[in-house]
Parts: sequence; structure tokens; C-alpha cells
Amino acid sequence: MASHYEAPIRRPLVLGEKSYHDVSVDIAKPVEGKANKSWWIVFSISLAAFLWGIGCIIYTINTGIGVWGLNKTIGWAWDITNFVWWVGIGHAGTLISAVLLLFRQKWRMAINRSAEAMTIFAVIQAGLFPLIHMGRPWLGYWVLPIPNQFGSLWVNFNSPLLWDVFAISTYLSVSLVFWWTGLLPDFAMIRDRAVKPFQKKIYSLLAFGWSGRAKDWQRFEEVSLVLAGLATPLVLSVHTIVSFDFATSIVPGWHTTIFPPYFVAGAVFSGFAMVNTLLIIMRKVVSLEDYITVQHIELMNIVIMITGTIVGVAYITELFIAWYSGVEYEQYAFLNRATGPYWWAYLLMMTCNVFSPQFMWFKKLRTSIMFSFFISIVVNVGMWFERFVIIVTSLHRDYMPSAWTMFQPTFVDIGIFIGTIGFFFVLFLLYARTFPVVSQAEVKAILKTSGQRYKRIRESGGSLVGTGTDPRTHNVNPHAGTPIVDEGPAVKAHDPEAINKLMENVGTFDPTTQTKDDLQQINGIGPKMEDVLNSIGIYSFLQVSNMTKREYDLLDEITAAFPGRAERDDWAGQAKTLINNKE
Repeated sequence: MASHYEAPIRRPLVLGEKSYHDVSVDIAKPVEGKANKSWWIVFSISLAAFLWGIGCIIYTINTGIGVWGLNKTIGWAWDITNFVWWVGIGHAGTLISAVLLLFRQKWRMAINRSAEAMTIFAVIQAGLFPLIHMGRPWLGYWVLPIPNQFGSLWVNFNSPLLWDVFAISTYLSVSLVFWWTGLLPDFAMIRDRAVKPFQKKIYSLLAFGWSGRAKDWQRFEEVSLVLAGLATPLVLSVHTIVSFDFATSIVPGWHTTIFPPYFVAGAVFSGFAMVNTLLIIMRKVVSLEDYITVQHIELMNIVIMITGTIVGVAYITELFIAWYSGVEYEQYAFLNRATGPYWWAYLLMMTCNVFSPQFMWFKKLRTSIMFSFFISIVVNVGMWFERFVIIVTSLHRDYMPSAWTMFQPTFVDIGIFIGTIGFFFVLFLLYARTFPVVSQAEVKAILKTSGQRYKRIRESGGSLVGTGTDPRTHNVNPHAGTPIVDEGPAVKAHDPEAINKLMENVGTFDPTTQTKDDLQQINGIGPKMEDVLNSIGIYSFLQVSNMTKREYDLLDEITAAFPGRAERDDWAGQAKTLINNKE
């Protein structure tokens, strides 16, 4: 009987028999390969929505914001609702990247890159609405405290609207630096794998001279921790300052001290929901199911459930404060939300934000991909209606009943909002085709502790020494003290039929008229694999370039080693490039 308690091994965060090389190949594949049909479908829909939004923005600027549904009573409505909604969505990226990094949470490794990208793109969408709302966006620089054509005319530093400018620009700057810093090792990986000279040059510039030396990694770790420390307060400060746009006013329903924590909790809530939406789409579109696993989705759902409960408590607290204040106007503002003309929006808000996340208490539901995708969309719909309820229902019935009115969005309002959603997804999909969606360096860092292959070895009582993950211990048997002979890939003894089929398709090699090529120039072919290919009869780039899916399968059947590697590494495509370079 064991003399100590040993915790059960946790579920793997990386599925499949992944080696370090497999991680590089899988993560680089969306960047190096061609976009699949799913990517083109989603991109086409997003681009159409974006172009519609561009048309509505041009129409607004040429005609004036009178084409929106605003009126004298409701001066803020659809546009500011969208602004606050997008800023909230941008919160989760910093939370996942910074806070979870400081707490050393390994499950962030596969999702932090997409969350950081989401932050950048969401803040870009948020910044569009105040600019358009100015009516003259080309004069937007007036909100910055810099000299202008009016000389000593300065902005009002006491206005929370100006605080927004500083908070969001700071948040965007730090998030952008944090995101780019994390990308450096991955840019270097794409650079080193690049076959085309132009592609290699571009990624060399993006990698900022990353060489992978110990000094590079030391500085990388130090800078990441410093940026995480700087970014963490921004998680609290940005949406706190956005809440001051409302809390510092005297409008009933806005003038409350609960807004800062209430807005922050709501921002994290909606941000995690949007990350879930994107991850579920991206794991399918770019085939990363082994890295963005059901476990990641489940953990995200748990955070959504917790923050949804916090938001529900904030709603109840808000109602209690209004009742306890004894202020008639404050009480009516909240009564009007629940029973007035916009009762349906309030009901949607409560249903989507408070009740729907509670389904995540059930493991079967929170581990269902389709249900998680549905709930993530429902939550973001609910959070949009929360901002709509706060802004519109507080303004449409103010102190004077004679000024009471209703707000109805126009097709331009709706078009601009849909356009920003399209713009967001266009940026995200282009990012997925040019930047690694998952951080390969960080996934490799947890591979031995959280990879399925290595967990299986530990569960069976084996040792990780000699598993081929570390070249220093690759040929050492820790138990016997004798070298382990690594035979590498070998041709099956009785497979002449498969060999004949393969050679018929790729062509034969004539040593009298053809020159043997160095097949090791193809990424994925080492000395032993080259010997195997030579023993089959494959000696030239021309033969390799003739391979298709059928030939890849035959090769896997013959060698019985590293199944799928030839197809993943696109040996045929690499061979064609090498042939062109020779010519």
C-alpha cells in the first residue's frame, strides 16, 4: 500500500499522439496550406456584412447622424450600446492572457492567442462608434490633448468621455504589445518552415530577429510577466471608466455606485462568451480539435456560469438599492424597465444573462459543443440587450413626461452594427490565415505534462526518458542502462503490392538519365526516411511531387511509421517548389 496520497492524473489538454514536430506542423498548417471550404463560406458572409456596414457608414457621414433613430430625448441609443458591448467583449483577451498567466493556468495555452486577437479586433470596432457619432470623424483628433488650429482650446479633462479615450487607447496599446510579444516565437517557426523566399522575408521581419537562444527566451518570459502585471489592472480600469460615462450623470437608473464592478463583471461575462464562440468556430474551420479540446470549452463554460451568476447578483442588488434609496425617480426608472414599453428587452436580458448560464451546472450540457455554441451566442445577445436597457430605458422617460418618447432603430443603425460584426470576423479570419491561431511554443511547454501521449506513458508506470521528446535522452534506457536501438521507419516485409501501386503512380527512377535528389531538403524527411524512400525506389523530387492523397495513404501503409506526416507536411507541394527553384 502506498505510504502517500497521489492525485489522479488530470485529463490531457493536448489530444493525440503529438510530438513536438507534430505540434509545429498542425499549428502552421492553416498558415502554410490553402483555406478550406468552411473558411471561405464564413469569410464570404462576413465580408458581405462588412461591405453593407461600410455603405451605411458612408451614407451616415454624407447625410448626417439624423439618419439614425436618435431624437431630442434619446441622444444616446444604438451607437453607444454597440460601443459598450464591443468594449466589454474585448475584456476577456487580457483576462485570459494576463491574469491566467500570473496564476500559471495551463489551460490558457491553447486559447490565449485567439483571445488576445479578439481583444484587438473588438476594441477597433468599439472605437468606430464614438468617431461616427461625432458627425465629423475627420475632426476626431480634437478629443486628444494636443495643439490644434484653435490654439489654446483644450479638451475637458473632467469629462468621463475623455477618460474613455485615454483608457481605451492605453488598453489597445498594451494589448497589442502583449499579443505581438507572444507571437514572436511563432513567427520565427513559420519563418524557419517557409519555402518561398518572400514568405520567409516577411516572417523574418515580423519575428524581430528571434533566434530561439536562451537569452531570447529569458527576455521573452520577463517581458511577458511585466506586461501581464501592467495589463491586469486594465481589466478592472477600462470598463470601470466606461461605466463612469453613466454613473457620473444624474439620470435616474445611471447615477449609482454599483456600475463599476457591475460593468466589469458583465464585460468578463460577455468576453468569455465571445471567446467560446470564436474557439468553437476556429477549431472546426482550421482543424485544431486536438488543441482546442472539449475540456477547454468546459472550463470556459464554468467561467461563464460563475460570471453570469455575479451579473445576476448585480441585477438584484441594483433593484434593492433603488428600492432602499426611497427616491421616487430612481424607483420608477427600474419599474419602467421591467413593466414599461421595453419590458421585452428587460425580459430578454434577464433570461439570457441570468437563467441561460445556469444550464452549465450540468456536465453533459457544458461539455456539448453545439449547446456551448448556442449559449455563447445567447449570452452575447443578452449582454447587448443589457446595454440597450441601461441606456435607452433610462433616457426615454426622464423627469418631464412631456418629453417622453420611444426609440426605433433605422436600417442605417442596424446596418452599421452588422457591418462591425462582419468587420470583426473578416479581421479574425484573415488573422487565422496569416498568424498561428494557437501558441505552439506554449503548447510545447506543457506537452510532457498535459499531452495525451505522455499522460498515457505515466499512467502505465513508464518513464518519459527515451520517448523521443528530448534528443539528449532519446537513445537511453533508464532501467537497463543499455542503448535503445531506434530502428525508425521500415518497409513492411510482405507488402510488394502496395509498393508496386505506389511506384506506378509516382513513376520510376532511371539512374542513367536522372539525377538523385537530396530528399532531406523536404521538411519531414530525415536520413532514415530518405533511406526508406530509396529502398522503395523513390529518389527524386519529381517522384515525390506526383504524390496525392492516395499515394500518401499507400506510403503510410508501406512504412507503418508517422501516419499522415507526408500529407500534413505537404511533401508534394514542397517537392514542386524545390523543382521550380532548381530551374
